[in-house]
Amino acid sequence: MSVAVASFAVFAASQIGTPGPANMALMATGARFGFRPALPFVAGVALGKQLVIWPVGFGLMELADRAPWVFEMLKYLSAAYIIWLAWKVANLRLGTDTGQGAAPGFAAGLIVHPLNPKAWAMIVGGFTAFVAPGTPTLEATATIAAILLACQLLLHPMWTLAGEGIARTVAGTRAEPYLMWTLAALTVASVLFVLFGGGT
Repeated sequence: MSVAVASFAVFAASQIGTPGPANMALMATGARFGFRPALPFVAGVALGKQLVIWPVGFGLMELADRAPWVFEMLKYLSAAYIIWLAWKVANLRLGTDTGQGAAPGFAAGLIVHPLNPKAWAMIVGGFTAFVAPGTPTLEATATIAAILLACQLLLHPMWTLAGEGIARTVAGTRAEPYLMWTLAALTVASVLFVLFGGGT
């Protein structure tokens, strides 16, 4: 095939299943509000990556070659936003009672991946490493989009459910603030690794 489907599926699962800014946000949301209230946010996160995939597939790559400074600036602005979100996570306290505010909704989830440097790196890497030269744009983009969405629909809820399980264990204990700071630190570390470590 024009797209290395099996190889890209393994790559996508490894990237989506490992810690990163989006997964840390999903885990923290599940921990703070519970699994079911977090589902609209999960859906937004999953579909938000499509807002990156399709523009990349239909010409953003060409712009990246012509004006790489635009993407360099976007990368650092996105990282700054994710680090700010991590600061908010660090100061949250767990609990599934609705009296302490509502869970972030679909729209909040929708912007996570467009502002996530790991997502951009993963998608650009997918097109450059797993799509054969000369592949029709629609075929390549639709294939990449479908594989990533399938992996997200499977793995994103698992991170959110894991967050809820953690909350039931540590909410209200002395370990709670340390957990939230750890989640925030992992989020920052994942962003810094993408920026300076050459990872995806």
